[in-house]
Amino acid sequence: MKTSQLLIPTLRDDPGEAETVSHRLMLRAGLIRKVAAGIYTYLPLGLRVIRKIEQIIREEMNRAGAQELLMPIASPAELWKETGRWDYYGKELLRFKDRHERDFCLGPTHEEVITDLFRREVRSYRQLPLNFYQIQTKFRDEIRPRFGLMRGREFIMKDAYSFDLDEAGAKISYQNMYDAYTRIFTRCGLTFRAVEADTGLIGGDVSHEFMVLADTGEAMVAYSDHGSYAANLERAEVLPPTESDTAPLLPLTLIATPQRRTVDEVTAFLQITPRHLVKTLLYKAGTESVAVLIRGDHEVNEVKLARLLKVTDVALSDPETVQRLTGCPPGFAGPIGLQQVRILADWAVQGMKNVVIGANKADTHYQNANVDRDFTVEQFADLRNAQAGDPSPRGSGVLTLAKGIEVGQVFLLGTKYSDKMNATILDEHGKERLAIMGCYGIGVGRTAAAAIEQHHDDKGIIWPFPIAPFHLHLLTVSQSERTTETAARLYSELTAAGFDVLWDDRSDRAGVKFNDADLIGIPFQIVVGDKGLADGIVELKIRRGGDKSRIAPGNLSTHLRTLCTATDIPTA
Repeated sequence: MKTSQLLIPTLRDDPGEAETVSHRLMLRAGLIRKVAAGIYTYLPLGLRVIRKIEQIIREEMNRAGAQELLMPIASPAELWKETGRWDYYGKELLRFKDRHERDFCLGPTHEEVITDLFRREVRSYRQLPLNFYQIQTKFRDEIRPRFGLMRGREFIMKDAYSFDLDEAGAKISYQNMYDAYTRIFTRCGLTFRAVEADTGLIGGDVSHEFMVLADTGEAMVAYSDHGSYAANLERAEVLPPTESDTAPLLPLTLIATPQRRTVDEVTAFLQITPRHLVKTLLYKAGTESVAVLIRGDHEVNEVKLARLLKVTDVALSDPETVQRLTGCPPGFAGPIGLQQVRILADWAVQGMKNVVIGANKADTHYQNANVDRDFTVEQFADLRNAQAGDPSPRGSGVLTLAKGIEVGQVFLLGTKYSDKMNATILDEHGKERLAIMGCYGIGVGRTAAAAIEQHHDDKGIIWPFPIAPFHLHLLTVSQSERTTETAARLYSELTAAGFDVLWDDRSDRAGVKFNDADLIGIPFQIVVGDKGLADGIVELKIRRGGDKSRIAPGNLSTHLRTLCTATDIPTA
């Protein structure tokens, strides 16, 4: 492909809207353009990357025995109402009516549609196991779309769904997909880690996220420095303390803390550490309000709280609600005398003695408050975010935190959908049994963006070989007949050898071409010019690291094939 015939609208300056490296570089390198918030057009270079990722996914899904199909993006409300997700899913589900006033939605995922297909078409255990997948556009009406392809509203996703006769078979299917994902992301050239994850709106009891490790990631991963334990921060378990404070109980004391609301303000005023203060946070959980007690240097994990309360989400109460429930403004809430709400507490609070708490009175706190003597807690549980240095919840070692980008997730669903939609099969005894399901998703655009987050420098993108839009970037730095003829011959030879070649045949200055080449990030750059040809050579630059070598044009194809031996670049 010649650059003169391809739309590659590179930008010299960083776009003001870009918040992450991948968003900035995808815009600057002419891979995507914004249509609306969270909605993008893939330009030719960007689409080539997407198609290469899709090809890797197809090869590995087919290898794993999955069957490709294609479901519609629009689905009727009736299917979603069967599972209860029409209302449960919330505002992320984009709903609309057709001309007959029938309710539809744009699918953010396809559990309902695939389960409906299964119950209509599959009857016998002899047809199992089954796994269907598609690569298709999804839509989720994110409240705050951001970071380019990282959190868009419209996105390309590979989603797969397995059906088995029993739990044992479902676990085999789950592991099969786990292994396929490991191969997919390895082939895409990514450094990643599979971590335990919350199942969220999809449901089920077991899930793993595949996280690309990157300093610019928006998610946190907790993993043990010894052993294999790893989980995202939403899921990372925190064990109860093994020791309790043995200090004698001191008298409860009311103390004035004028205009001191935050943990830092109160602890500085009282000259204590945050470890000696217990925060009381009021949450709205469904139709009720709950109070959560947590140590001053810890943070509430709202996913864990929602899971404990069996609600879809929780939110901090607004100031008016805090005033109504406590009789004081935010910043001074405490458990003593608190009415109308359940009081829950994190494990760490259970063993604390003589702590500082809010007094449910403006500008006032209690010192030397103690559980059971001064207030009661309905339930203790793991309600906080894990921190670096916490003991590993399984095996030895302590937890370390790292940033990551979720590119895929696998779920063991059980019978959540087959039960509600009556998706049954006949077993070997002729008895109807609910199908055991799993589902498995990969964000195709997110994978491309994550690759950039992990592979770039101050000049631009550095694509991993297998997913680069082209493998070779042929650059002519003069318009002489000799240079043009040599470049044309190399283009034909390298293309025939199985390489994807982009020939920058523009008449622009060499500096412009070099800057664009580094920005676009194609793995190899081949520079053809009069000066080099006078010495019988062309220059080969490896984008990663910038190493350069001088090679005779006739030896170039063989040399490149040698360099590519350990990669997935196809060569003839």
